[in-house]
Amino acid sequence: MPCDPLPQNALLVLGASQEHIPLYEEARRRGMPTIAVDMRADAPAFPFADAALEISTRDAGAIVDALGDVRPAGIVGGASDAALATWHTLGVRYDAPYVYPKDAFAGLDKAAFHAAVASCGITDYGWVASSDPDEVVAKAAGLPLPLVVKPVDGSGSKGVTLVAHPDDLPAAVAHARVYSASQTVIAEECVEGRQLTIDLFLRGGRSMMTCVKELEFVAGSVVRRICTVQLSPEEDDHLEASAERLCRAWGIVDGPANFDLVLGADGQARIIEADPRLSGDSIPRLLAAAYGVNVVGALVALTLGEPLDGHLLATRNEHAAVELVGSQLVTDGELVAWDGVVAARSVPGITDVVLYAEPGDLVRPHDQSGHKIGMVVAAGPSVADVSLALETAGALVRPIVRPVTVAKGES
Repeated sequence: MPCDPLPQNALLVLGASQEHIPLYEEARRRGMPTIAVDMRADAPAFPFADAALEISTRDAGAIVDALGDVRPAGIVGGASDAALATWHTLGVRYDAPYVYPKDAFAGLDKAAFHAAVASCGITDYGWVASSDPDEVVAKAAGLPLPLVVKPVDGSGSKGVTLVAHPDDLPAAVAHARVYSASQTVIAEECVEGRQLTIDLFLRGGRSMMTCVKELEFVAGSVVRRICTVQLSPEEDDHLEASAERLCRAWGIVDGPANFDLVLGADGQARIIEADPRLSGDSIPRLLAAAYGVNVVGALVALTLGEPLDGHLLATRNEHAAVELVGSQLVTDGELVAWDGVVAARSVPGITDVVLYAEPGDLVRPHDQSGHKIGMVVAAGPSVADVSLALETAGALVRPIVRPVTVAKGES
Protein backbone atom coordinates (compact mmCIF):
# COMPACT_ATOMS: atom_id res chain seq x y z
CA MET A 1 0.00 0.00 0.00
CA PRO A 2 1.13 3.60 -0.62
CA CYS A 3 2.83 5.24 2.33
CA ASP A 4 1.90 8.05 4.68
CA PRO A 5 2.51 10.99 5.25
CA LEU A 6 1.92 12.72 1.96
CA PRO A 7 5.10 13.79 0.15
CA GLN A 8 5.76 17.44 -0.68
CA ASN A 9 6.39 18.51 -4.30
CA ALA A 10 4.75 15.37 -5.66
CA LEU A 11 2.80 14.87 -8.83
CA LEU A 12 -0.89 14.76 -7.88
CA VAL A 13 -2.57 12.24 -10.19
CA LEU A 14 -6.36 12.48 -10.42
CA GLY A 15 -7.40 8.89 -10.94
CA ALA A 16 -5.94 5.45 -10.31
CA SER A 17 -7.57 3.24 -12.92
CA GLN A 18 -5.77 0.88 -15.29
CA GLU A 19 -5.37 3.73 -17.77
CA HIS A 20 -3.59 5.93 -15.20
CA ILE A 21 -0.79 3.45 -14.49
CA PRO A 22 1.51 4.90 -17.21
CA LEU A 23 1.40 8.29 -15.47
CA TYR A 24 2.73 6.77 -12.24
CA GLU A 25 5.34 4.80 -14.16
CA GLU A 26 6.50 7.97 -15.92
CA ALA A 27 6.78 9.84 -12.62
CA ARG A 28 8.75 6.95 -11.08
CA ARG A 29 11.08 6.97 -14.07
CA ARG A 30 11.76 10.63 -13.31
CA GLY A 31 12.28 9.95 -9.60
CA MET A 32 9.24 12.09 -8.72
CA PRO A 33 6.88 11.01 -5.91
CA THR A 34 3.18 10.67 -6.68
CA ILE A 35 -0.05 11.12 -4.77
CA ALA A 36 -2.95 9.13 -6.18
CA VAL A 37 -6.57 10.25 -5.84
CA ASP A 38 -9.38 7.75 -6.37
CA MET A 39 -12.51 6.91 -4.43
CA ARG A 40 -12.02 3.14 -4.81
CA ALA A 41 -9.99 1.42 -2.13
CA ASP A 42 -8.99 -1.24 -4.67
CA ALA A 43 -7.99 1.18 -7.43
CA PRO A 44 -5.53 -0.69 -9.72
CA ALA A 45 -2.92 2.09 -9.79
CA PHE A 46 -2.68 2.63 -6.02
CA PRO A 47 0.26 0.19 -5.69
CA PHE A 48 2.19 2.34 -8.19
CA ALA A 49 1.78 5.54 -6.13
CA ASP A 50 3.83 6.79 -3.19
CA ALA A 51 0.72 7.93 -1.30
CA ALA A 52 -3.02 7.68 -1.85
CA LEU A 53 -6.18 9.62 -1.06
CA GLU A 54 -9.41 7.61 -1.16
CA ILE A 55 -11.48 10.54 -2.36
CA SER A 56 -13.63 11.10 -5.43
CA THR A 57 -11.73 12.91 -8.16
CA ARG A 58 -14.85 15.08 -8.56
CA ASP A 59 -14.51 16.47 -5.01
CA ALA A 60 -11.91 19.24 -5.25
CA GLY A 61 -12.72 20.59 -1.78
CA ALA A 62 -12.13 17.25 -0.08
CA ILE A 63 -8.83 16.84 -1.92
CA VAL A 64 -7.65 20.27 -0.77
CA ASP A 65 -8.62 19.44 2.81
CA ALA A 66 -6.78 16.12 2.67
CA LEU A 67 -3.63 17.72 1.26
CA GLY A 68 -3.47 20.26 4.08
CA ASP A 69 -0.08 22.00 3.93
CA VAL A 70 1.18 19.72 1.16
CA ARG A 71 1.65 21.50 -2.15
CA PRO A 72 1.93 19.40 -5.29
CA ALA A 73 4.56 20.18 -7.91
CA GLY A 74 1.98 19.55 -10.61
CA ILE A 75 -1.50 18.19 -11.15
CA VAL A 76 -2.43 15.79 -13.93
CA GLY A 77 -5.44 13.83 -15.12
CA GLY A 78 -5.50 10.83 -17.39
CA ALA A 79 -7.96 8.97 -19.58
CA SER A 80 -11.06 9.94 -17.59
CA ASP A 81 -13.60 12.73 -17.91
CA ALA A 82 -14.60 12.63 -14.25
CA ALA A 83 -11.59 14.61 -13.00
CA LEU A 84 -11.38 17.36 -15.62
CA ALA A 85 -13.24 20.03 -13.63
CA THR A 86 -11.18 19.19 -10.54
CA TRP A 87 -8.00 19.34 -12.61
CA HIS A 88 -8.85 22.95 -13.49
CA THR A 89 -9.95 23.91 -9.99
CA LEU A 90 -6.86 22.51 -8.26
CA GLY A 91 -4.56 23.98 -10.90
CA VAL A 92 -5.91 27.44 -10.09
CA ARG A 93 -5.87 26.76 -6.34
CA TYR A 94 -2.19 25.76 -6.29
CA ASP A 95 -1.02 28.08 -9.09
CA ALA A 96 0.19 24.99 -10.95
CA PRO A 97 2.57 25.32 -13.91
CA TYR A 98 -0.22 23.99 -16.12
CA VAL A 99 -3.90 24.69 -15.53
CA TYR A 100 -6.41 22.58 -17.41
CA PRO A 101 -8.60 24.96 -19.50
CA LYS A 102 -12.06 25.58 -18.10
CA ASP A 103 -13.68 26.00 -21.53
CA ALA A 104 -12.69 22.46 -22.43
CA PHE A 105 -15.56 21.15 -20.26
CA ALA A 106 -17.91 21.99 -23.15
CA GLY A 107 -16.54 18.97 -24.95
CA LEU A 108 -18.01 16.73 -22.25
CA ASP A 109 -21.61 17.84 -22.84
CA LYS A 110 -22.59 16.20 -26.10
CA ALA A 111 -25.28 18.80 -26.85
CA ALA A 112 -22.84 21.70 -26.33
CA PHE A 113 -20.37 19.70 -28.38
CA HIS A 114 -22.68 19.84 -31.40
CA ALA A 115 -22.98 23.62 -31.01
CA ALA A 116 -19.18 23.93 -31.02
CA VAL A 117 -18.92 21.72 -34.09
CA ALA A 118 -21.36 23.98 -35.95
CA SER A 119 -19.51 27.14 -34.84
CA CYS A 120 -16.28 25.75 -36.31
CA GLY A 121 -17.85 25.13 -39.71
CA ILE A 122 -17.54 21.34 -39.40
CA THR A 123 -20.20 19.18 -41.06
CA ASP A 124 -22.77 18.07 -38.46
CA TYR A 125 -25.64 15.54 -38.45
CA GLY A 126 -29.08 15.10 -36.89
CA TRP A 127 -29.48 14.94 -33.11
CA VAL A 128 -31.86 15.73 -30.22
CA ALA A 129 -31.16 16.03 -26.48
CA SER A 130 -33.28 16.57 -23.40
CA SER A 131 -33.59 15.72 -19.71
CA ASP A 132 -37.22 14.78 -20.44
CA PRO A 133 -37.24 11.17 -21.66
CA ASP A 134 -40.60 11.56 -23.41
CA GLU A 135 -39.28 14.57 -25.34
CA VAL A 136 -36.20 12.65 -26.48
CA VAL A 137 -38.36 9.76 -27.70
CA ALA A 138 -40.81 12.05 -29.49
CA LYS A 139 -38.20 14.18 -31.26
CA ALA A 140 -35.91 11.25 -32.04
CA ALA A 141 -38.78 9.63 -33.93
CA GLY A 142 -38.27 12.31 -36.57
CA LEU A 143 -34.64 11.34 -37.22
CA PRO A 144 -33.62 8.66 -39.72
CA LEU A 145 -32.88 5.26 -38.23
CA PRO A 146 -30.66 3.76 -36.95
CA LEU A 147 -29.92 6.08 -34.02
CA VAL A 148 -27.26 6.06 -31.33
CA VAL A 149 -28.78 6.82 -27.91
CA LYS A 150 -26.42 7.73 -25.06
CA PRO A 151 -26.05 9.89 -21.94
CA VAL A 152 -25.15 13.46 -22.84
CA ASP A 153 -22.43 13.52 -20.17
CA GLY A 154 -21.23 9.91 -20.37
CA SER A 155 -17.95 8.31 -21.41
CA GLY A 156 -16.36 4.91 -21.92
CA SER A 157 -19.33 3.56 -23.96
CA LYS A 158 -21.51 3.42 -20.84
CA GLY A 159 -25.25 3.57 -21.50
CA VAL A 160 -24.91 3.54 -25.28
CA THR A 161 -27.49 1.71 -27.44
CA LEU A 162 -27.86 1.41 -31.20
CA VAL A 163 -31.57 1.69 -31.99
CA ALA A 164 -32.86 0.23 -35.26
CA HIS A 165 -36.63 0.36 -34.52
CA PRO A 166 -38.73 3.19 -33.02
CA ASP A 167 -40.29 0.82 -30.48
CA ASP A 168 -36.85 0.36 -28.88
CA LEU A 169 -36.34 4.08 -28.20
CA PRO A 170 -37.97 4.26 -24.72
CA ALA A 171 -35.83 1.42 -23.32
CA ALA A 172 -32.66 2.89 -24.84
CA VAL A 173 -33.42 6.31 -23.35
CA ALA A 174 -34.11 4.79 -19.93
CA HIS A 175 -30.84 2.84 -20.12
CA ALA A 176 -28.86 5.97 -21.03
CA ARG A 177 -30.38 7.97 -18.14
CA VAL A 178 -28.94 5.45 -15.68
CA TYR A 179 -25.44 6.54 -16.73
CA SER A 180 -26.11 10.30 -16.87
CA ALA A 181 -25.38 12.49 -13.83
CA SER A 182 -27.68 15.16 -15.31
CA GLN A 183 -30.35 12.64 -16.42
CA THR A 184 -29.99 14.07 -19.93
CA VAL A 185 -30.01 11.85 -23.00
CA ILE A 186 -28.97 12.51 -26.58
CA ALA A 187 -30.12 10.62 -29.67
CA GLU A 188 -27.94 11.01 -32.74
CA GLU A 189 -28.22 9.99 -36.35
CA CYS A 190 -25.94 7.01 -37.05
CA VAL A 191 -23.50 8.36 -39.62
CA GLU A 192 -22.22 6.05 -42.36
CA GLY A 193 -18.56 5.94 -43.37
CA ARG A 194 -15.13 4.95 -42.09
CA GLN A 195 -15.02 4.92 -38.30
CA LEU A 196 -11.85 6.75 -37.29
CA THR A 197 -10.30 8.38 -34.28
CA ILE A 198 -7.72 11.14 -34.24
CA ASP A 199 -5.24 11.86 -31.45
CA LEU A 200 -3.42 15.16 -31.16
CA PHE A 201 -0.92 16.72 -28.79
CA LEU A 202 -0.93 20.48 -29.13
CA ARG A 203 1.55 23.19 -28.30
CA GLY A 204 0.59 26.79 -28.93
CA GLY A 205 -2.62 25.74 -30.67
CA ARG A 206 -0.94 23.55 -33.30
CA SER A 207 -0.56 19.80 -33.22
CA MET A 208 2.94 18.51 -32.60
CA MET A 209 1.78 14.89 -32.94
CA THR A 210 -1.23 13.65 -34.91
CA CYS A 211 -2.34 10.05 -35.36
CA VAL A 212 -5.44 8.84 -37.21
CA LYS A 213 -6.68 5.37 -36.31
CA GLU A 214 -9.37 3.08 -37.64
CA LEU A 215 -11.76 1.09 -35.46
CA GLU A 216 -12.51 -2.50 -36.39
CA PHE A 217 -15.18 -4.20 -34.30
CA VAL A 218 -14.79 -7.94 -34.02
CA ALA A 219 -16.68 -10.75 -32.35
CA GLY A 220 -15.91 -12.65 -29.19
CA SER A 221 -13.98 -11.42 -26.17
CA VAL A 222 -11.94 -9.01 -28.32
CA VAL A 223 -14.17 -6.00 -28.80
CA ARG A 224 -12.19 -3.88 -31.23
CA ARG A 225 -8.92 -3.51 -33.06
CA ILE A 226 -7.56 0.05 -33.29
CA CYS A 227 -5.08 0.48 -36.14
CA THR A 228 -3.01 3.37 -37.37
CA VAL A 229 -4.18 4.24 -40.86
CA GLN A 230 -2.68 6.13 -43.76
CA LEU A 231 -4.98 8.55 -45.60
CA SER A 232 -4.40 10.85 -48.52
CA PRO A 233 -2.56 14.12 -47.69
CA GLU A 234 -5.80 16.01 -48.33
CA GLU A 235 -7.76 13.81 -45.91
CA ASP A 236 -5.01 14.06 -43.27
CA ASP A 237 -4.94 17.84 -43.54
CA HIS A 238 -8.75 18.08 -43.38
CA LEU A 239 -9.00 15.91 -40.26
CA GLU A 240 -6.12 17.62 -38.44
CA ALA A 241 -7.41 21.12 -39.25
CA SER A 242 -10.94 20.23 -38.08
CA ALA A 243 -9.63 18.79 -34.80
CA GLU A 244 -7.35 21.78 -34.20
CA ARG A 245 -10.26 24.20 -34.72
CA LEU A 246 -12.36 22.35 -32.16
CA CYS A 247 -9.48 22.30 -29.67
CA ARG A 248 -8.95 26.05 -30.00
CA ALA A 249 -12.72 26.64 -29.62
CA TRP A 250 -12.49 24.92 -26.22
CA GLY A 251 -9.33 26.73 -25.16
CA ILE A 252 -7.10 23.68 -25.61
CA VAL A 253 -3.88 25.17 -26.95
CA ASP A 254 -1.51 22.86 -25.06
CA GLY A 255 -1.87 19.18 -24.30
CA PRO A 256 -3.68 16.10 -25.59
CA ALA A 257 -7.13 15.62 -27.11
CA ASN A 258 -8.82 12.94 -29.16
CA PHE A 259 -11.93 12.69 -31.30
CA ASP A 260 -14.12 9.91 -32.67
CA LEU A 261 -15.27 10.67 -36.21
CA VAL A 262 -16.73 9.20 -39.36
CA LEU A 263 -15.18 10.01 -42.72
CA GLY A 264 -18.02 10.02 -45.22
CA ALA A 265 -17.99 9.13 -48.90
CA ASP A 266 -18.14 12.88 -49.59
CA GLY A 267 -14.72 13.31 -47.96
CA GLN A 268 -16.17 15.27 -45.04
CA ALA A 269 -15.52 14.36 -41.41
CA ARG A 270 -18.43 14.15 -38.99
CA ILE A 271 -17.05 14.46 -35.47
CA ILE A 272 -18.96 12.01 -33.30
CA GLU A 273 -17.42 12.58 -29.89
CA ALA A 274 -14.67 14.59 -28.24
CA ASP A 275 -12.37 13.70 -25.37
CA PRO A 276 -10.37 16.79 -24.35
CA ARG A 277 -7.73 14.68 -22.63
CA LEU A 278 -5.34 11.76 -23.08
CA SER A 279 -6.77 8.73 -24.87
CA GLY A 280 -7.59 5.54 -23.04
CA ASP A 281 -7.68 1.96 -24.33
CA SER A 282 -3.88 1.74 -24.29
CA ILE A 283 -3.55 4.26 -27.15
CA PRO A 284 -0.35 5.77 -25.64
CA ARG A 285 1.25 2.33 -26.06
CA LEU A 286 0.05 2.15 -29.66
CA LEU A 287 1.53 5.59 -30.40
CA ALA A 288 4.84 4.52 -28.88
CA ALA A 289 4.85 1.34 -30.98
CA ALA A 290 4.02 3.16 -34.21
CA TYR A 291 6.07 6.35 -33.91
CA GLY A 292 8.34 6.04 -30.89
CA VAL A 293 6.63 9.02 -29.23
CA ASN A 294 5.88 9.28 -25.51
CA VAL A 295 2.64 11.21 -25.06
CA VAL A 296 2.51 10.32 -21.36
CA GLY A 297 5.98 11.81 -20.88
CA ALA A 298 4.93 14.90 -22.81
CA LEU A 299 1.84 15.34 -20.61
CA VAL A 300 3.84 15.01 -17.40
CA ALA A 301 6.42 17.49 -18.72
CA LEU A 302 3.64 19.94 -19.62
CA THR A 303 2.07 19.51 -16.19
CA LEU A 304 5.36 20.32 -14.47
CA GLY A 305 6.10 23.31 -16.68
CA GLU A 306 9.05 21.60 -18.36
CA PRO A 307 10.04 21.63 -22.05
CA LEU A 308 8.48 18.81 -24.01
CA ASP A 309 11.96 18.00 -25.36
CA GLY A 310 11.91 14.97 -27.62
CA HIS A 311 8.82 13.28 -26.19
CA LEU A 312 6.82 13.95 -29.36
CA LEU A 313 9.63 13.56 -31.89
CA ALA A 314 8.84 10.56 -34.08
CA THR A 315 11.73 8.11 -34.36
CA ARG A 316 9.95 5.65 -36.67
CA ASN A 317 6.86 5.44 -38.86
CA GLU A 318 5.23 2.01 -38.68
CA HIS A 319 1.76 0.60 -38.63
CA ALA A 320 0.49 -0.47 -35.22
CA ALA A 321 -2.68 -1.92 -33.73
CA VAL A 322 -4.08 -2.82 -30.34
CA GLU A 323 -6.67 -5.42 -29.44
CA LEU A 324 -8.64 -5.08 -26.24
CA VAL A 325 -9.34 -8.41 -24.56
CA GLY A 326 -12.31 -9.00 -22.29
CA SER A 327 -14.39 -11.76 -20.79
CA GLN A 328 -16.19 -13.95 -23.29
CA LEU A 329 -19.18 -14.27 -20.96
CA VAL A 330 -22.34 -12.13 -21.08
CA THR A 331 -22.58 -12.27 -17.28
CA ASP A 332 -20.15 -11.56 -14.46
CA GLY A 333 -17.41 -14.10 -14.02
CA GLU A 334 -14.25 -15.01 -12.14
CA LEU A 335 -10.94 -15.10 -13.98
CA VAL A 336 -9.52 -18.57 -13.44
CA ALA A 337 -6.30 -18.28 -15.46
CA TRP A 338 -4.61 -16.82 -18.51
CA ASP A 339 -3.45 -19.15 -21.26
CA GLY A 340 -0.84 -18.43 -23.90
CA VAL A 341 0.56 -15.15 -22.57
CA VAL A 342 4.23 -16.16 -22.57
CA ALA A 343 3.98 -17.55 -26.08
CA ALA A 344 2.14 -14.46 -27.32
CA ARG A 345 4.87 -12.15 -26.03
CA SER A 346 7.41 -13.97 -28.19
CA VAL A 347 5.45 -13.53 -31.42
CA PRO A 348 7.41 -11.33 -33.88
CA GLY A 349 5.87 -7.87 -34.05
CA ILE A 350 4.20 -8.00 -30.64
CA THR A 351 5.35 -5.02 -28.57
CA ASP A 352 3.09 -5.33 -25.50
CA VAL A 353 0.88 -7.89 -23.81
CA VAL A 354 -0.63 -6.26 -20.72
CA LEU A 355 -2.97 -8.00 -18.28
CA TYR A 356 -5.32 -5.94 -16.14
CA ALA A 357 -6.87 -8.85 -14.21
CA GLU A 358 -5.40 -11.69 -12.19
CA PRO A 359 -6.81 -15.13 -11.35
CA GLY A 360 -9.51 -14.76 -8.73
CA ASP A 361 -10.59 -11.30 -9.91
CA LEU A 362 -14.23 -10.57 -10.70
CA VAL A 363 -14.57 -9.60 -14.38
CA ARG A 364 -17.51 -8.00 -16.15
CA PRO A 365 -18.92 -8.65 -19.61
CA HIS A 366 -16.85 -6.66 -22.11
CA ASP A 367 -19.65 -4.25 -23.03
CA GLN A 368 -17.72 -1.06 -22.21
CA SER A 369 -14.13 0.14 -22.26
CA GLY A 370 -13.62 -0.08 -18.51
CA HIS A 371 -14.40 -3.82 -18.51
CA LYS A 372 -11.41 -4.89 -20.60
CA ILE A 373 -9.04 -7.25 -18.80
CA GLY A 374 -6.07 -7.20 -21.13
CA MET A 375 -4.65 -5.85 -24.36
CA VAL A 376 -2.16 -6.81 -27.05
CA VAL A 377 -0.16 -4.32 -29.17
CA ALA A 378 1.66 -5.07 -32.42
CA ALA A 379 3.74 -2.97 -34.80
CA GLY A 380 5.30 -3.58 -38.19
CA PRO A 381 6.14 -2.17 -41.60
CA SER A 382 2.78 -3.05 -43.15
CA VAL A 383 -0.84 -3.61 -42.20
CA ALA A 384 -0.44 -7.26 -43.21
CA ASP A 385 2.50 -7.71 -40.82
CA VAL A 386 0.58 -6.16 -37.94
CA SER A 387 -2.56 -8.18 -38.66
CA LEU A 388 -0.60 -11.43 -38.78
CA ALA A 389 1.12 -10.66 -35.47
CA LEU A 390 -2.18 -9.85 -33.76
CA GLU A 391 -3.97 -12.85 -35.20
CA THR A 392 -1.15 -15.14 -34.07
CA ALA A 393 -0.95 -13.66 -30.58
CA GLY A 394 -4.73 -13.38 -30.30
CA ALA A 395 -5.09 -17.09 -30.97
CA LEU A 396 -2.73 -17.74 -28.06
CA VAL A 397 -3.94 -15.30 -25.40
CA ARG A 398 -7.08 -16.70 -23.82
CA PRO A 399 -8.71 -15.68 -20.54
CA ILE A 400 -10.41 -18.61 -18.80
CA VAL A 401 -13.47 -17.20 -17.04
CA ARG A 402 -16.13 -19.09 -15.15
CA PRO A 403 -19.57 -17.68 -14.31
CA VAL A 404 -20.16 -16.52 -10.77
CA THR A 405 -23.45 -16.93 -8.98
CA VAL A 406 -24.52 -14.02 -6.80
CA ALA A 407 -26.43 -15.14 -3.75
CA LYS A 408 -29.92 -13.71 -3.32
CA GLY A 409 -29.81 -10.37 -1.51
CA GLU A 410 -26.17 -9.67 -2.46
CA SER A 411 -25.11 -6.98 -4.92
